[in-house]
Amino acid sequence: QVQLVESGGGLVQAGGSLRLSCAASGSIFSINAMDWYRQAPGKQRELVADITRGGSTKYADSVKGRFTISRDNAKNTVYLEMNSLKPEDTAVYYCNAVIYYNGIYHDHWGQGTQVTVSS
Repeated sequence: QVQLVESGGGLVQAGGSLRLSCAASGSIFSINAMDWYRQAPGKQRELVADITRGGSTKYADSVKGRFTISRDNAKNTVYLEMNSLKPEDTAVYYCNAVIYYNGIYHDHWGQGTQVTVSS
């Protein structure tokens, strides 16, 4: 069974840093795009950052210059380095990946990890 497992969330003061990880496991043939989303209380889930298999990236305007997405294709893992964190970054962060196995692409989500930034 293919699954995504996230780690690295927690409580940090404003201005601090956190690094999130998301590892895919199971009978995976290949992984296409890998993304990080977040959802704050009372708000819709929003795309934070995206990275293609080739390493091209894009970011939400609110995190440009502060967050960096990267991936290790050999480990089927995507990372989100978050610096200069702000209270408005507080949310549950989810990873998402488009994974190819059993002849088709599948859209998978992680369980979410809480990031809380105190002022």
